Amino acid sequence: MPSHDATLEFDYETPSRARLVAESVAREVGEIDDDRSQTTIDRDGSTVRIDIDAADVIALRAALNTWFTLVDVAEHAAEAGTAALEP
Repeated sequence: MPSHDATLEFDYETPSRARLVAESVAREVGEIDDDRSQTTIDRDGSTVRIDIDAADVIALRAALNTWFTLVDVAEHAAEAGTAALEP
């Protein structure tokens, strides 16, 4: 199926922040995937890696836009949570 692919890597200050972001967006794997694109998410220490395989360039672009947005939202939520816990 896949004829187009992309890998996104996001580096964080701490492994716990990377884990929080990875776990937040990983919930969408399988929900967003369809017959035109598939995604896997892995974390190694402070790095989150998202691999996207797509049948065509349009599906790849759509998947990239979706995953960039999901990671951005997860990062902002993590920052807001951290700020709320600070004295």
